[in-house]
Amino acid sequence: MIRSAASSFGSGRTHVARAGVASWLGGMHSLASRIRRTLRAEAGTSIVEFAMASTILFALVFGLLAICLALYSYNVVSEAAREATRYAIVRGSACNSFPNCNIDQAGLQTYVQRIGFPGISPSSLTVAASATSATGTICTPTLKPCNKPGNPVKVTVTYTFPLVIPFVPRRILTMSSTSQMVISQ
Repeated sequence: MIRSAASSFGSGRTHVARAGVASWLGGMHSLASRIRRTLRAEAGTSIVEFAMASTILFALVFGLLAICLALYSYNVVSEAAREATRYAIVRGSACNSFPNCNIDQAGLQTYVQRIGFPGISPSSLTVAASATSATGTICTPTLKPCNKPGNPVKVTVTYTFPLVIPFVPRRILTMSSTSQMVISQ
């Protein structure tokens, strides 16, 4: 008798539990159908959102790359000015051991353009050189007769950099760096 009471008690409870699960699943079915209807109504919005967000993201990334390239170009210009000045200080009037002794501005221009920095257009590099005599006379572009040992030589390298950033008008940046050293030969 206890068994029959337990089995009737258990079977009743199972029936109640099954009815609860069925009603719960029925509610899930209506929830799922509501979600499907909502998703159908918003079809394609994620593609539009991605297109808008990625346009802004890519513009920022390419803009950052353009600014980094501009900084690299300025570093190259300053290095080219230092290299050209070093080249000029050992090719003064007392030079006899190097080719191209008594260098002038055109020779420095050729030297700087032949250095060959990667990513830099050699035709956009220009060089201006001047030497100062002991009396204060400035000699340019030939550097003669001011290219005696002990006189300073000044070299200015200029580069025109085309700055291109998406959705921003194109600009030309003019970068310039000057280096001065004393002629040793």
